[in-house]
Amino acid sequence: MARYLDVHPDNPQPRVIAQVADAVRDDALIAYPTDSGYALGTRLGNRDGRDRILAIRELDDKHHFTLMCADFAQLGQFVHINNTAFRAIRAATPGPYTFVLPATAEVPRRLMHPRKRTVGVRIPDHAVCQALLSELGEPLLSSTLILPGETEPRALGWEIKEELDHAVDVVVEAGETIAEPTTVVDWSEGYPEVVRRGAGDPARFEE
Repeated sequence: MARYLDVHPDNPQPRVIAQVADAVRDDALIAYPTDSGYALGTRLGNRDGRDRILAIRELDDKHHFTLMCADFAQLGQFVHINNTAFRAIRAATPGPYTFVLPATAEVPRRLMHPRKRTVGVRIPDHAVCQALLSELGEPLLSSTLILPGETEPRALGWEIKEELDHAVDVVVEAGETIAEPTTVVDWSEGYPEVVRRGAGDPARFEE
């Protein structure tokens, strides 16, 4: 059964956040709130956690995982960014955008797109998410919690606890979230291409 941890959505309790971070360090798979619905997250180097996410969502190895980063400095360790992309992404973060960029050597090969050697990165605008990433000190390997046959991410922790009680290790409850996936912008070819329109305004990347 999953542990169910209640966190204040605007002022997350450090003690509870520390418990979640410790669970991640122990290779737990967590369901946690973001600014675009719930996500599944695990430690970057947790191969089993990655496979569990794919199994829950019924996805194949070609799935683009996202590295959930605390800030721009952390993001820059894991992807290559040219000057144009740097300015545009900096202006749009934190927020509900995922950017697909060429991965650096810091990213385990199994987390990259097999052909393009790219990875998704994002900086969320959510107090609980930011507190967890800050406590953890490294990105969370993440995927939006959209279950098979559904098109929108889950928005309520208690629903996830009921449905995925034996599939995840920790559910972080912080009230209802926005149930709309991120806007995904592929910048791997040196220019922005909006590949999924979502919670973030895509217009700034479509000029």
